[in-house]
Amino acid sequence: MVRMIGRNDRGISHQSSEPIKSLNHSLKIVSSKAPEFIDITEQVLESIKESQVNVGFAVIYSLHTTAAIKINENEPLLIEDMEQFLDRLSPKNAEYGHNDFSKRTVNMTEDECPNGHSHCQHLILSTSETLPILLGEPQLGQWQRIFLVELDRPRTREVVIQILGI
Repeated sequence: MVRMIGRNDRGISHQSSEPIKSLNHSLKIVSSKAPEFIDITEQVLESIKESQVNVGFAVIYSLHTTAAIKINENEPLLIEDMEQFLDRLSPKNAEYGHNDFSKRTVNMTEDECPNGHSHCQHLILSTSETLPILLGEPQLGQWQRIFLVELDRPRTREVVIQILGI
């Protein structure tokens, strides 16, 4: 049993000897283009509800180096802006050493495609986001949504949701 010590909204210390709960979910998501912002908020919220965690956090993690997890607003024109920004940042048709299969000798698969741009785009994004849970509620702002961001090509992606708390 773990003892949790924290402060409530009035700054008063309190202790809990409740056991830590954990829940792990894996989502399979099929993308249709790249870049693509796929809203996975509802699946994450369902996992949090199922966990019955009152105070804790959820980690949303992509198992890929060319698919990111980001929190942002789901507004169609903004999504277009963000897709165009990623394209300008690291264009698909630019030259990347990673794409030169005559020189590259590691981490190759039979269906390998030139995707240096998607790895470079991933550098400014992230593999995961952490979402606080307070009083059983995920702490998302009014317009915040959770996205899997496909950077490479249409395919099936896996996202792990790990929830810990009391």
